[in-house]
Amino acid sequence: MPFFTIGMKLLRNKKSIKRSRLHQKVRTKISGTKEIPRLSVFRSSRFMYAQLIDDVSGKTLAAASDLTVKKGSKADKAKTVGLNLALLAKEKKISKIVFDRGGFSYAGRVKALADGAREGGLQF
Repeated sequence: MPFFTIGMKLLRNKKSIKRSRLHQKVRTKISGTKEIPRLSVFRSSRFMYAQLIDDVSGKTLAAASDLTVKKGSKADKAKTVGLNLALLAKEKKISKIVFDRGGFSYAGRVKALADGAREGGLQF
């Protein structure tokens, strides 16, 4: 079975290898600060996760996921995650962010999450 390692992470299939390479490529170009954090998105087959990260200090400023959202389609849940994250960001007085799609294509649930964050008042 072919595999590829990134740090301590062992990847076994072509999709995860491709996504991790794309994510590394994106991460060389963008970085978050305390004033303008990075909105990092992770999409699993069941759930959506989003974090606002300060890369200078290496800390997560806010995080949201759809683990507790019960109703709606996956895209609706992703939009709710974006709105929830925007509310958490407003509490911390954050209005501008840098969007990190995490190697995923900007379509479907990733786009819905971004639209929800924009509706909530985040600018990127």
